[in-house]
Amino acid sequence: MTLTSSISVQKTTHSRIAETDFNNLEFGKYLSDHMLMAEWFDGRWSEPVIVPFGDLKMSPAMLSLHYGQSVFEGMKAYKKNGSITIFRPEKHHSRLNKSLERMCMPTIPFDMFIQSLHALIEVDQEWIPITEGGSLYIRPVVFASESRLGVKVADRYKFFILTSPVGPYYSKPFRLKVEEIFVRTAEGGTGFAKCAGNYGGAFYPTQVAKNEGFDQILWTDSKEHKYIDEVGMMNVMFVLDGKIVTPNLSTSILDGITRDSLLTIARDSGLPVEERKVSIDELEAGFKNKSLTEAFGAGTAAVVAPIAVIHVHGIDYQLPAVSAQSIQQKLKAKLMDIRLGTAPDTHRWNYVFKV
Repeated sequence: MTLTSSISVQKTTHSRIAETDFNNLEFGKYLSDHMLMAEWFDGRWSEPVIVPFGDLKMSPAMLSLHYGQSVFEGMKAYKKNGSITIFRPEKHHSRLNKSLERMCMPTIPFDMFIQSLHALIEVDQEWIPITEGGSLYIRPVVFASESRLGVKVADRYKFFILTSPVGPYYSKPFRLKVEEIFVRTAEGGTGFAKCAGNYGGAFYPTQVAKNEGFDQILWTDSKEHKYIDEVGMMNVMFVLDGKIVTPNLSTSILDGITRDSLLTIARDSGLPVEERKVSIDELEAGFKNKSLTEAFGAGTAAVVAPIAVIHVHGIDYQLPAVSAQSIQQKLKAKLMDIRLGTAPDTHRWNYVFKV
């Protein structure tokens, strides 16, 4: 008996998998055939059900549309040699619940979360790309569904899990602008949570930067614009004097699962790691004395996203080209080997089941 048998499944009568170009998988473009859903009402979650992917019927007075109670996660599953691996579901579950608590929303029990993931991915397992670098992106979402115009914490919520086949994330190295006017979030705010408002609020300053010829923003702290927070919507890491240096976690910085994984692998490999404040002045000095040799974003989609240029105080500082010998690429390769089961999973990060 599989976990799928404990969750009601209504299978689609028209699969869209034949219409999907698995050789050209734009991130998030294609959505798998089914979705899982549950509802919170009367103080409890309903039994999850799996239904064909489709539009939702909702009230225009739904509270999440007006007051922003909406939280999500982003994670991945892989298929290899007859097994499916979900990477670090416990860590994603923990972060989801921290986000939900911050937004005054009901948390998801772990058993419900892992059984829902297992069941949905088992049903749509044919959507997992088996090409090199391919994976199934998983998007759990919780939002307030109560219909009411008054400002209040909602009494009803919906929980969904959507999945999407994705290919390897290729991007030219980023050109970044250090942001010294706008802020993504502030200490004491919701920066550590994956709530929808964090992303919407970042769009305008990011668009301004893109109009100036940059790809993304290197966010700084809200008080002094002196210390680095994140890059775009990813954590950021630097190689300074041969050490991996990254901003320490705070209420304004997301506790990235990829960040944590890369730092753990680095320490396991004997590489020196520092989690601390990183100032703009330190980066400038690192460029000038050549001690800053790498910079990269860390996130679920790209794993690592190389940075080529950082614009500081009117100057474009160029980083060395990334190669297979770069620290970031070595860390990425080790992480991918663990995800695919070709390297020992010493930290028991993978949730694996046979298909």
